[in-house]
Amino acid sequence: MMPLNVAAPGEENIIRKIGGSPDVKKHLEDLGFVVGGVVTLVTVLNGNVIVNVKNTRIALDADMARRIMI
Repeated sequence: MMPLNVAAPGEENIIRKIGGSPDVKKHLEDLGFVVGGVVTLVTVLNGNVIVNVKNTRIALDADMARRIMI
């Protein structure tokens, strides 16, 4: 497993684990980040990422991206 922010751009990945407090996990789940779901890294900008999840582009800061393990 590795954090989402070190994935290769354009590569589809399966979400293996989501870390953080229950509130953080719930917030990420509400955005579409669920274990077993597919996420594609679009780009990395200064550690922050833009990803495609469930046909939606979402920007995450580096801290949040590190909580999503692929």
